[in-house]
Amino acid sequence: MNKKSEHKLPFVAIVGKPNVGKSSLFNRLVGKRVAIVSDEAGTTRDRVFQRCTIDEIPCVLVDTGGLEMGHKENIEADMQAQAQLAIAEADLTVFLVDGRQEPTAEDLETARILRRNSKNVLLVANKIDNEKIAHHLLTWTELGFGEPYSISVIHNFGLEKLARGLANHLREAGWTSGPEEIAPSTSLKIAFIGRPNAGKSSLVNALLGENRVIVSEQPGTTRDSIDIDFLWNERQFTIIDTAGLRRRGKIEKGIEKWSSFRTINAIERCDIVCLVLDYSVGVRAQDLHICSYILDAHKGLMLLINKTDLMEEKEEEKNRIGNLLKRRFSFLSWAPVLFVSAQNHKNIELIPETALEISMQRSINVEHDDLVDFIQETSHKHQPPTVGRKRIYFYDLIQIPSATPTFEYLVNHGELIHFSYRRFLENEFRNRFGFNGTAIRFFFKSIDKKQSQKLQPL
Repeated sequence: MNKKSEHKLPFVAIVGKPNVGKSSLFNRLVGKRVAIVSDEAGTTRDRVFQRCTIDEIPCVLVDTGGLEMGHKENIEADMQAQAQLAIAEADLTVFLVDGRQEPTAEDLETARILRRNSKNVLLVANKIDNEKIAHHLLTWTELGFGEPYSISVIHNFGLEKLARGLANHLREAGWTSGPEEIAPSTSLKIAFIGRPNAGKSSLVNALLGENRVIVSEQPGTTRDSIDIDFLWNERQFTIIDTAGLRRRGKIEKGIEKWSSFRTINAIERCDIVCLVLDYSVGVRAQDLHICSYILDAHKGLMLLINKTDLMEEKEEEKNRIGNLLKRRFSFLSWAPVLFVSAQNHKNIELIPETALEISMQRSINVEHDDLVDFIQETSHKHQPPTVGRKRIYFYDLIQIPSATPTFEYLVNHGELIHFSYRRFLENEFRNRFGFNGTAIRFFFKSIDKKQSQKLQPL
């Protein structure tokens, strides 16, 4: 491949003023609903990246916040900076406009920015349902980017022609497909999850060493789940920054609801979850509620106590926090705890290091003979309670191939095994085989009377 920039795949950025359909076009081109779409201006804030293939050319598509004129402050200023950074990094920029309108002052300003900062621009006029109403688009040629492509994202009009045009521009720039771009990703996916304002985005920026995602004291700053590739000690990671999860009753319809769905989806598709807790406010009931999502997904897990720059450097204070976590998260005794600070980068390097250790634990393969020895010794040490006249016998223990460590007990009455005894078995199992930092799935498969007669109890 003729490589035109430092990244392996071409970056294609979609830019334009608010509410011209950038996120909708982004979702159409990647073939799934990645970016949140809303009629509310300013829905997209951070840059959203997604690998995809456009007419056989692999690329990274980038969605951006709307470019606006005038002086901006706080989140709006960060949004403009993120959009302009996307333009600077792009190998091809899609300048999306509302084709039903004449060019506005904001369109003219965006065109000026693109002429100054982007070498390869494709003008695209959205909201054009058919060629008959596209006659006035010649006015857009005055911007200097040639005749615009006419599309309607909502009605799926003109998108195939646009895709061919995008691919042709990339080919002319020297980008072609190659086996290294289409190989399946071996990246370790780490999702930062927590309540609003726990410091997830700040930790992501500290880990990356740059202001990659917008940080603000205003709750709900992050809306999309942002996937960011990250190389640490020659190992590839994908960091997923997510929107904060509030209690169900407080989640508003619309953008926040979709943000919550994206966060829960991030838990499902990651390998390891970093549950971020805010030291300044302690452990809340919502933190425990978020844990239920993580445990249901059976992922790797570490607890990050953030904002420890506010904590007194005393061993008693650290012990107090540790004891609090033991009480509130007694069911997560296997999850490592890191005291970190995004503000002063304290212990930030321990996050990928711990993630790698957890990944190794999740891939442990236990020999079958060792599993048989374990269940023999454990069941003799503490026999399962008898239920009525029914006594429980174990016949085998096997490991099931899975991304999550999974084990199946063969028993005569699996449905009678009490929760407390299951917890006992898990604790003993961890003490013997490890699996620190990861959930383990145990299944108790009941065998019928005929099968039990052919097998010998352990």
